[in-house]
Amino acid sequence: MSSILVLHGPNLNLLGQREPEVYGFTNLEDINSLLEEEAKKLNVVIAALQSNHEGVLVDAIHTARHKHQGILINAGAYTHTSVALRDALTAVMLPAVEVHISNIYQRETFRHHSYIAPVVLGQISGFGAESYRLGLQALVNYLSKSS
Repeated sequence: MSSILVLHGPNLNLLGQREPEVYGFTNLEDINSLLEEEAKKLNVVIAALQSNHEGVLVDAIHTARHKHQGILINAGAYTHTSVALRDALTAVMLPAVEVHISNIYQRETFRHHSYIAPVVLGQISGFGAESYRLGLQALVNYLSKSS
């Protein structure tokens, strides 16, 4: 059975409270529950981690190469700033999908650039919490076709 690491970046622990007009009212626990349900349907397991610290996320990516077959990542603001996360994803060579709750291309110009997008299979943004489920489906579909 495949295992997927789900990474939630900075400030995502405040979902449901933070800027609901942008991110909605779904909290991180609800998103993780949604992913658990979807993982069961897809016959995979997930391990979710949220951190506000870049190094913790980098360490989790490094550890993933020995424990997981893929990574689903919402790097939050680090999407637009972190060469370290990009390099970690490149280094471990695991298939990954980038997700965002909001459509980052409809927001401030600085959010239009992703350091992560060029090194992952694809990016899903703008569908609220559903972006996570769609990203998990896409990743599992890729893994099933490549095995």
